[in-house]
Amino acid sequence: MIEAVIFDMDGLMFGTEQLTRELWDKLGEELGYHNISVIIPETMGVRFNESEPIFKRRFGPDFPFTVFAAEYLRRFTKEIQTHGVPVKEGLYDLLEYLRQEHFICAIASSTVREKVLEYCNKANVTQYFQTFICGDMVEKCKPDPQIYLTTAQVLGIAPSRCMVLEDSPNGCLSAIRAGMKTVMVPDQVQPTEELRAKLAACVPTLRDVIPLLKEEREAQP
Repeated sequence: MIEAVIFDMDGLMFGTEQLTRELWDKLGEELGYHNISVIIPETMGVRFNESEPIFKRRFGPDFPFTVFAAEYLRRFTKEIQTHGVPVKEGLYDLLEYLRQEHFICAIASSTVREKVLEYCNKANVTQYFQTFICGDMVEKCKPDPQIYLTTAQVLGIAPSRCMVLEDSPNGCLSAIRAGMKTVMVPDQVQPTEELRAKLAACVPTLRDVIPLLKEEREAQP
């Protein structure tokens, strides 16, 4: 029986991954590097300040990661402050359903806690979540299962009784390795057939998670 639903954040709750793609490509062109966003699948779930080796492996050892990172973060922050957080389709419907049905909810995001709380406050969803486990609170990043196992431990709920909602392959692997029922809501990357076979489900929007949870409840004796 599912007791808790654990959310990833970027690309799942909020359309921040698309914003990242646009900013990376624009800034990359300015720095003389084309199609920077091609590495997004490799960086999903990885703390941004730990992704420098990925950039240098793909674009060469001279890639100016420090300059790129500082300017990207400046532009990203300005965009969010100016236009707010882009909320993904079905988020509010799903959160209301979870509250009405008394599911426990948490966020497990590779983003630092300060930003997670900032985005949730801007989108007015903070009150739906019992806990927030963030990238600066764990040692290992996705696809390692640590962040999801830590979340289950804090909630006091067995991993097998948790459903995880993820948009990225790295995030899905993290949840699967934690022994949790994993549902993918793809954003920038579709699952491979190998990954799809390990998922409980793959649905187009967060709203489509509601029927899955209803089936879970109805299947209980």
